[in-house]
Amino acid sequence: MDNAPRELGVVMDPIETIKPYKDSTLAMLLAAQRRGWRIVYFTQDDLLVRDGAPIGHGRRLVVEDDPDRWFSYGEPWSGSLERLDVLLMRKDPPFDMEYIYTTYILSLAEQRGLLVVNRPSALREINEKAYTAWFPHCTPPTVITRAKTELARFLDEQGAIVLKPLDGMGGRSIFVVRKGDPNTNVIFETLTRDGTRFTLAQRYVPEIVDGDKRVLIVDGEPVEYALARVPAPGESRGNLAMGARGEGRPLTPRDRWLAAEVGPILREKGVLFAGLDVIGDYLTEINVTSPTGIRELDRQFGIDIADRLLDAIERRLRK
Repeated sequence: MDNAPRELGVVMDPIETIKPYKDSTLAMLLAAQRRGWRIVYFTQDDLLVRDGAPIGHGRRLVVEDDPDRWFSYGEPWSGSLERLDVLLMRKDPPFDMEYIYTTYILSLAEQRGLLVVNRPSALREINEKAYTAWFPHCTPPTVITRAKTELARFLDEQGAIVLKPLDGMGGRSIFVVRKGDPNTNVIFETLTRDGTRFTLAQRYVPEIVDGDKRVLIVDGEPVEYALARVPAPGESRGNLAMGARGEGRPLTPRDRWLAAEVGPILREKGVLFAGLDVIGDYLTEINVTSPTGIRELDRQFGIDIADRLLDAIERRLRK
């Protein structure tokens, strides 16, 4: 039994909908398959709890690095999730109550001995925007509030601010507001839903024109290159989903300092793979649900980030 291949489960969005040339989850599965690990694929629909036992009804999966045919299904797989060696939680946001319910199921499996990456409790605790408040020495001036009066005061202090919903993703509903903007009040009303929803505001960092950098963290340590998402002309959002151009760059000393401040804490919380968003000298987000950027950096620099992640997983499995 000691020579049996590892069994890796993955919870993700429907695999037929991904963009294989840029999908970081596919990179992880390809790296696992190269090691001889066997893959079991689940969507949220495949998970349930029966009498306290976390159950999955998934399928074996074979993956290929082929833009036209990147996966094929094998035989069905059913059973208690702790039969697996490790499970990757790679479901994309939105981070809604269904996502949280899924992490409850995965916490039950973790309690029974399954290694879940990233740890379910960390996924629940680390809101990707709000968690920057734990590192105020790394961030631009920031306020999280439901009060339009507080946002107005913050705008008056800073002159230009960026507003984000705490549950947003992919650059959606992000606004840059400058002092005197005639749309200010309606933006505040929209994002706070008339004072009933918390919203994050940060001082606008003009270095966004040079790119919003994604610094990938593997088991607490940064990958040596960052993926700068340079906004498209006329855009203020450095998101690939919004047309930004991805450009790999070596980490700066400031990038390394930010990673050293945040990375070890993420490791302690069971986050083996994360992405820090950095604009200029400032940390703006901490992504732990399903960070991306692996394939772009691998192609540009001839590295294998997913393989490093699997090394980290192996170290945890041997403990």
